[in-house]
Amino acid sequence: MLSKQSLLSLSLGEAFTVMAVQIAVMGVGIIALGWVPHLAILLSIVLLLLYGRARGVMWQPMSKRMAASVEQGMGAVYLFFFIGLLVSALMMSGAIPTLMYYGFNLISPQYFYLSAFLLCSLVGVAIGSSLTTCATVGVAFMGMGEAFGASAAVAAGAVVSGAFFGDKMSPLSDTTTIAAATVGVDLFEHIKNMGYTTIPAMLLSAAAFTFLVPGLHSGSLDQVLRLQQHLAQSGLVHLWSLLPFALLVLMAMRKIDAVATMIAVVLLSVGLTYVYSAPSLEQLGGWFFSGFTIDGIPEDIAKLVSRGGLESMFFTQTVVILALSLGGLLFALGVVPALLAAMQRFLISAGRATFTVALTGVGVNVLIGEQYLSLLLAGETFKPIYRKLGLHPRNLSRTLEDAGTVINPLVPWSVCGVFIAKVLNVPVLAYLPFAFFCYLSLLLTLLFGFTGVTLSKQDAPEHSA
Repeated sequence: MLSKQSLLSLSLGEAFTVMAVQIAVMGVGIIALGWVPHLAILLSIVLLLLYGRARGVMWQPMSKRMAASVEQGMGAVYLFFFIGLLVSALMMSGAIPTLMYYGFNLISPQYFYLSAFLLCSLVGVAIGSSLTTCATVGVAFMGMGEAFGASAAVAAGAVVSGAFFGDKMSPLSDTTTIAAATVGVDLFEHIKNMGYTTIPAMLLSAAAFTFLVPGLHSGSLDQVLRLQQHLAQSGLVHLWSLLPFALLVLMAMRKIDAVATMIAVVLLSVGLTYVYSAPSLEQLGGWFFSGFTIDGIPEDIAKLVSRGGLESMFFTQTVVILALSLGGLLFALGVVPALLAAMQRFLISAGRATFTVALTGVGVNVLIGEQYLSLLLAGETFKPIYRKLGLHPRNLSRTLEDAGTVINPLVPWSVCGVFIAKVLNVPVLAYLPFAFFCYLSLLLTLLFGFTGVTLSKQDAPEHSA
């Protein structure tokens, strides 16, 4: 995309105006009108096509550049198929339900907020969805907090912090996959590199929930016991079901390709499924396409375990395809190249590059309220800057998540902010001061960017390319 000459040569003022209009269009569509991101992005593409045509650019060159941009990002689109299969397989084999069952033992009334943070982190990593974690385990914690006399704002902050830690560090997460694929790094390499900012943010958050907020001295764990009983009654809890997670961690540590790892884990999970139950091939195919489902269990557990499948990935895949098309068109019409050229004098160090990427990610979240676009647009825009500075692209993907994925729930009108405020019944501005993990991730990535700590240089073959 970036190696080809732009179809138009724009001044900085014109490029800035075009970009501002695009952001305004998507912001109004997503925030004011409540559109799904697809419609807002598609409208932006249409407006850009009309703008290009008005400037004398033919339809075919613009279409080809959009298609070329999508082609570069097809790795992410394909990876989502395997993630859909993996989530279904881990559910049907009992791997995720078993992990949650034993995770509930972490809850302590004396350390209620810490327990909420840790368990939501565990469930978030297991299922790869922050919003599902908030809507299930998070809601349960809010109910327990009310019975304990806990602060709803602090409890919601703990739930959000844990849920987004899990979303950020899970190989099943769509945002994690998008960030890695957008800049072209291996999924597990991206997750490992995020540990440099994520683990300190997690430890500091745990300390904050232990020492900086008022503790509780007693409380009933009836709701926890009820959830555990419902999980046990589902027939999905088996200690051997944790083997797929062990295989996943082992293969990731050995730096085996993400797709190969997922295929191996899916095969092991399917084998375990047939040890504990005997689904028909028709049922197995249904689970892999539409997601795992199980009858005769309470609704609170059904929401947790009914997940996965190829179909669940279609929403994200189509957002990625449209966003890549939009990015290709912005580059082709000279909008992004003109803006990058203006920033060349400023972006002369790793610290400045990190700050600008973070500012862009936060800005897209605030202006548009969409975390996917914050990852895709900032990733596509700053790849050449990091290449020029000799920085490995995994530094960029880490900053994208630290300033994009975890910031979205802190914006009251964002997709995540609106959803979480509704399901937890706590306003965003009320829980924001206590969502320690979210803004600690941003602060740490800026600190490391300016100090150079944990930043890695490009490998020689990549640099020479």
